[in-house]
Amino acid sequence: MSESPRQRPVILLVSSRTHRDALEDEFRSRYWRDYDVRTLEGIDGAADAAAALVHDGHPIALLGVDHTLEGDPLALVDELRRLSPSSRRIVLVSMASFREALDELRPALAVGRLDTYLLIPQGPRDEEFHTAIAEYLSEWATTTSGPEVAGVRIVDDGRQPAVAGIRDFLDRMGAPWTRYRPDSPVGRELLAEVGRDAPLPLVAAFDRPAITGATERLVASAFYGSPRDLGDDYVADLLIIGAGPAGLAAAVYGASEGLRTVVLDPEAVGGQAGTSSMIRNYLGFPRGVSGMRLAFRARLQATRFGARIFTGHAVDAMTLGDVHEVSYGDGVLRARSVLIACGVRYRRLGVPALEALVGTGVHYGAAASVAREMEGRDVMIVGGGNSAGQAAIHLARFARSVTMVIRRPSLGETMSSYLVDEIATHDDISVSTRSRVTDGGGDGRLEWVLLEGEHGEPQRMPIDGLFLLLGAEPGTDWLPDEVVRDDRGFVLTGRDIPKDRWRDGRPPAPLETTVPGVFAAGDVRAGSMKRVASASGEGAGAVSQVHAHLAPAPD
Repeated sequence: MSESPRQRPVILLVSSRTHRDALEDEFRSRYWRDYDVRTLEGIDGAADAAAALVHDGHPIALLGVDHTLEGDPLALVDELRRLSPSSRRIVLVSMASFREALDELRPALAVGRLDTYLLIPQGPRDEEFHTAIAEYLSEWATTTSGPEVAGVRIVDDGRQPAVAGIRDFLDRMGAPWTRYRPDSPVGRELLAEVGRDAPLPLVAAFDRPAITGATERLVASAFYGSPRDLGDDYVADLLIIGAGPAGLAAAVYGASEGLRTVVLDPEAVGGQAGTSSMIRNYLGFPRGVSGMRLAFRARLQATRFGARIFTGHAVDAMTLGDVHEVSYGDGVLRARSVLIACGVRYRRLGVPALEALVGTGVHYGAAASVAREMEGRDVMIVGGGNSAGQAAIHLARFARSVTMVIRRPSLGETMSSYLVDEIATHDDISVSTRSRVTDGGGDGRLEWVLLEGEHGEPQRMPIDGLFLLLGAEPGTDWLPDEVVRDDRGFVLTGRDIPKDRWRDGRPPAPLETTVPGVFAAGDVRAGSMKRVASASGEGAGAVSQVHAHLAPAPD
C-alpha cells in the first residue's frame, strides 16, 4: 500500500509566480514518491505555513526559497531556520539574476545562514542540480531521521552504556540499525534464540550469530572480519595502523599501486574526522561533506583496489625486524613496511563522577545517533577546536540550547574563522570562556554539571548531554622505544629527528621514523597541521616513500 503525502517528509518550496510551475514540476517529477513536495507562492504567509507543518509533526527535510521573491528572501530563510533547524536550506537563483544574487548570498553562506544556493534548472535533466539536492536529502536523512530498513537489530533496556558506542560505530560505518526493548516482539524473539538471561545489549545482523553482552569492538570484529582471515603465512607490503584520513589515503594509493595493503583500527573507519557532522573547507566539496560520508567513500575506494580494512582491533605492540610484527589482541600481523596513522584521541576529563556516566549522557566526541536524541534538551560541549565547533552547529539543529565551555578567552584562538562566524549567528549557542566543568551527576544518567569560571561561585547547571572534545593526545604507548617521539608522544620523522639518530649522516625520508620501513602520517606525526586535507596528503605521500624502501637495493 502506498504512503499518503502526510506520512512523508516535506520538501517546502517558496517561489515567485514566475518560477513556481517550473520548480514544482522539477521537484515533483523527481521526489514525489518519497517526499511530500509543497509549493507556496510569495513570502506572505510562508513562515506561518511552515510553522503549521512543524506543529502538526511533519518533518521538513529541505527548504527551497526563490531569490527573486519580493521582500527579503534571506530574512525568510532565517525565520524558517528557527522554525525547523534540522532542515537543509537552499536559495534558488535564476540565471538572469545570478551575478547580483551572489553578492548578497556570499556573506550569508560564510556564516551559515543557508546551506547553499543553486541555479534554477533551465531545462530537463539538470543532473548537477539534482545531485546537490540528493546530497542534502541524504545528509538530512542520515543525521535526522531513523532508518527505513534496519540492517542491525539492537536489544537493550536503556541501562547499557555500551549501546552508545555501538550505535556510533554503526552510524559511521553506514549500517542502519534499530533498537528494541527486551519485551518487544523482536526483542523476545531474539532473546529466545540466545536465552532469556543472556547479558544485554544483544546485537544481531547479516544472518550471523547474535552477539550478547555486545561492545563496540565485539560488533566491529564480528561484522567486518578479522585479520586472521588472511592466514598465518600472510605478509603485507604495507600495514597501516589507523583508518583516519591519513590511513585511508595511504590505503587507496598503496592498494592502487599494487601493494598488499592492510589497515587496522580499533574503532570505526574515519578516525576523529569521521565524527565531524560537516566539513566545509575540504577541497573539492563546495557544499561540504560529513566526516562519516567522506570516510565511507574512502573505505569503498580503498577496498575496490584490494585493501583489506579491519575494524575493532587495537594494536598492542610492534616487534621490529626485516619483517615487522604487529600484535593485536590475540593475533599478529607481519608486514614489510608499517605506516603509523593512528591519529590522536580525546583527552579524558578526569572527573570520576562524569567518567562513570560515559554512554549515559556523557560522550567523548559527538555521535550523530546521540545528537538526534537531544531534541528539545539542553546540552554542553567542552572543547574549542574545529571538531567542537562542528559539533555545536550540528547539535543546535536539535537541542534547545548548546553551551560551549572553553578555557581560553575566545574561540578564535583555536577554531577556524568560518566556524566562529557561523556559531555567532546561532542564538541558541552560547560560549562560556575561561571556564571548566568540575563535577556532575544524575540518577543513572547525566542530569547536571558544575561549571566553574575564572571568578565567582561555581554554577550548577541542568544538562541532558555532555559532549567532550578536549583536544588531542597521541595513542603511541604501544610503539617500541626505537621509534622516537617528542615529549608529548608524537612521532618524529624526517629532519625533525635528532641528528644523532640519522643513518650515515643523512636524515630519513620526510615521513620516515628512526626505524627503516616504519613511517608516520597525519595527526600522530610531530609537526603535522592537524587538518583533514593535510593528513590525507601525508598518507598519500607516504606511499611513494614506502615504494622507495621496498625497492631492491641497486647493485
